[in-house]
Amino acid sequence: MMMMVVMMMMMRVGSGATSGALALVLVRRCLLLGPLGLRSAGAQDGNGCGHTLLTPHSGTLSSKNYPGTYPNHTMCCWRLQAPAGTSLLLAFGDVDLEPSEHCAHSSLLLTDTQTGTAYGPYCRNSIPSAPLLVTNSSTVTVLFNTTSHRSGRGILLSYATSQHPDLVSCLVRGTHYTQEHISVYCPAGCKDIHGDIWGNPSQGYRDTSVLCKAAVHAGVIADELGGQVTLSREKGITLYESAFANGLRSKRGSLSEKRLIFHKACDDVLEIVAFNASSWWHEVDMLGQDRAWVAERAALGTTGHSWAAEPGAKAAWLELDLGTRRNVTGIITKGSSEQHNYYVTSYHVSSSRDRKNWRPYRGSSGQEDKVFEGNADSQGEVSNAFIPPIVARYIRVTPQSWHQSVALKVALVGCQLARVHAPRPNVPSVSKEVLEPTSRPASCTPISGIALDPEKAGYPKLESSQVCSLQSLPAPSLSSFPMAPTPGDLSQTHLPEYAEPDLVQVSPSSQTGPCTFKPLLEEGYTLPLVLSHYDIPGKHHEYAEPLPPEPEYAMPFSEPEPIGMHRSTCSIAGPAGCSLVQYQTPALRPGELPAGVEQTGSPCSEGSCAWPGRCPLAHVYHEAL
Repeated sequence: MMMMVVMMMMMRVGSGATSGALALVLVRRCLLLGPLGLRSAGAQDGNGCGHTLLTPHSGTLSSKNYPGTYPNHTMCCWRLQAPAGTSLLLAFGDVDLEPSEHCAHSSLLLTDTQTGTAYGPYCRNSIPSAPLLVTNSSTVTVLFNTTSHRSGRGILLSYATSQHPDLVSCLVRGTHYTQEHISVYCPAGCKDIHGDIWGNPSQGYRDTSVLCKAAVHAGVIADELGGQVTLSREKGITLYESAFANGLRSKRGSLSEKRLIFHKACDDVLEIVAFNASSWWHEVDMLGQDRAWVAERAALGTTGHSWAAEPGAKAAWLELDLGTRRNVTGIITKGSSEQHNYYVTSYHVSSSRDRKNWRPYRGSSGQEDKVFEGNADSQGEVSNAFIPPIVARYIRVTPQSWHQSVALKVALVGCQLARVHAPRPNVPSVSKEVLEPTSRPASCTPISGIALDPEKAGYPKLESSQVCSLQSLPAPSLSSFPMAPTPGDLSQTHLPEYAEPDLVQVSPSSQTGPCTFKPLLEEGYTLPLVLSHYDIPGKHHEYAEPLPPEPEYAMPFSEPEPIGMHRSTCSIAGPAGCSLVQYQTPALRPGELPAGVEQTGSPCSEGSCAWPGRCPLAHVYHEAL
C-alpha cells in the first residue's frame, strides 16, 4: 500500500517538467516527515507552505500567500498525526485552485498511509463534496502542488481529533447559524487567518465576524490550543466599539441584526487590597509642584495619573495583592492616561502564593516565559487572558518594553477559588451547643401590669426579683448549631465551598409563645431549637409548657372610666431587697368580686386591699374589650 500511495503522489506532481525533480524529492521527504516532525503532532516541508499551526489535538494549515494568489511551481507537504486511539477530522475552509482537467495543474491530495486510502485530487472544478472529511486513521498526509496558473487563493484546512465532531473552519461566521445557542469546536491557529471581527468582549460582536477569531479576541480560547466555544445570538446593537485584546484589534462596526455573546465563566473584576512596586517617581514639574506616581495609583479605576517607575530604574515591577488566593483568568492594562504619553508595550507576568517564591507565567506551551502584548497609547485599555488561569494571591507585572517611561494601570479578572470538600456526615438533630448568658443579670426590672404564679405556670419557683423584663438581660453569647432551611425556601444558594453553620442569635422579639421570660439554664432547661414549622412535637428539647395561648397579656389602656366604676391599687411585697410592685386591677362592676374571692368576703375599701392574699400571683390581665 505504501508503494501505491507513492505512485499516486508522484503522478500528482509529475505534470510539471520544470519542477518534476524537486517534486519527487519533496514526495520522499513528505513520507518521512513523521520521525522528523515536531513532537508527535505533525510536520511540514516544501516551498509552498503558508500559515501553519499543528498541535496533537487540532491545527490549521494554508498555502503560501493565502488568501492572495498562490505562487507558481510550488509544493508543500503536511503530515498530520493524532494521538493513539483517535482518528482525524478535516474541515475544508477554502479550496480555490485554478481548474484543469483532472486537476493536473494545481491540486490538493490527502492520503492515509496506514490504509492506502486517498482523498482527491481537489481543485476548483473538483471540490470536496462535504465541508467535513471523516477519516478512520490517526495519520494523514496533505500534499499541495502547483504548476503555471493565473488565479486562485490556494487552500485553507483545519483538523481535529474524532473527540471533537463539531469541528468548524476558521472562516465560519456567526451569520452561518440560525439557532440562538451555538456550541462548536474551534481549531488552533485561527488568530492569524484573514477575517474581520467587529466589537469587544463587553458589548459582544457583530454576527458577520468570523467566529473562532472573535473567540480568541474575547479570551474564551487560546489560539495555540483551540477549544470548545459556547455562545448565543442576541439582538444587535447600533454601534460596536473597537478594542485591542489578546493580540487582536477588532474593528468599529455599525448596526447588525444579531450579535454574538460568548459565554465565559469566572470573569469578574477582582478586588486588589494592596499595591507594591520596585520604585515610584516623585515628579516636580516646571512650576515646582510635586506629583507622586506611587504604586497605589496603579488601580485601573483611579482618576488622574498612574503609577510610574523612577526614571532610569532597571527591572521595574508592579506587585498586586489579592488578599487571598484567587482564580485569575485575565489582566487589563492602561497607560498613564494624563498629559504624559507613557505606557508599557509588552510585559511578563509571574505569580506567588507566599510572596517569596515566584513562578513565571508560560501559558499553554510551558516552554518559555510568555510575553504579553501591552498598550499602543496611554489612553486605551488592553486585555489579555490567562489560559490556563493562574491560582495565586500575589501577581507581579514586569514591563519588558515601554514608550518613554514605565507607567501602568492594572486590573485583574477572575473569580473566587472553589474548594472541594467531602460531604459532611449527618449531624444529630439537636446540637449540644446552646446559648449561654455571658453573665447573670445585675439588676431586675419588674414588668408592669404582669404577675406570674410559678407553680401554676409549671416553671421552677423563682423569687419575685427574678421576674424581669427581657430587655434588661444582657445579650447572650453566640454558639453555632446546624440550621435546616425552611421547606420551599429558594433563598438558599449553593456555594462552591462548604461554609460553617451560621451564627444565630435568638432575640426576645423572635419568641413565638406567650411566655414572659426564659428560665435559667442552670435549672435544667435547654434552649428550644425550632428548625422547621413541620417539626414533630417531642422531636427536640423544649421549654416547659407555655402559658395558654389565649387570652394574651395586655397592658392597661388609659381610657375614661364609666360613672360608678373605679379601680383599686394592689401591692405585692417581695423579698428583702426588692421594691413593692404596684399595678392597677381591672375595674369592678357593682356586685362583682375579683376572680378567686369567695362570696363571704368583704369588698375592698377604696385605695387599699382589704383581703390579705386575695390579690394572688395568678394570671392578672384585662379581658378583651
